[in-house]
Amino acid sequence: MLKWIIVGIALLLTAIAMVPIAVTYIEKQQARDNAEKLAHAKNVNQSEAKTAVIVFSRSGNTAVLAQHIAQQWQADFYRLEASDYELGLKGWTNAMQDARSIRTEISPRQIDLSAYNTIYLGSPIWLYSPAPPIWAFVENNNFQGKHVVFFNTFNSKFEQTYIDQFKQLLLDKGAISFEHRHVKRGRMGQQISTEVMLEIYDNYPSKNVNNKIE
Repeated sequence: MLKWIIVGIALLLTAIAMVPIAVTYIEKQQARDNAEKLAHAKNVNQSEAKTAVIVFSRSGNTAVLAQHIAQQWQADFYRLEASDYELGLKGWTNAMQDARSIRTEISPRQIDLSAYNTIYLGSPIWLYSPAPPIWAFVENNNFQGKHVVFFNTFNSKFEQTYIDQFKQLLLDKGAISFEHRHVKRGRMGQQISTEVMLEIYDNYPSKNVNNKIE
């Protein structure tokens, strides 16, 4: 009996150890698939746009949505980078450890938002909360007089408490309106297609930034 218990425990530990390996493999595959879609999504700040789309995205899923939004509104596009969370096992481990943090190193740390009326902020959800880089960006920037639309893609779910805290942070930074949009892609291996993700986003009731902060 003891022998089978040991075997069972060994199999369980092996299965647990395989989870991060499988997840990082899928993430890298998604990044390769998204790279072609994002080939023309470069940081842009050369137009007279009144809207900016700013996104953090590890494997590119949220970045694809961000590019879609930027094209819709002829907006300037910025993609945040965070070296601690690069693709791979180390980056995934850091992401899980820091998921509830609101401070991390990002590039660019600041963007001059003075020319924009509307700011779209995009981030995946990590352990039910927006990823640390998007918190860090808000912490380090001025949103005085800005309309903000916050959009997420995620595997499982988010907790409204964290969205409310993010909204409050933006309010403290001067934002005058806040709207939250989100698309559930589904768990790894059973996720909706990019086309469906974009369709769900486009079918939100309103594309007008008119949900005022109360």
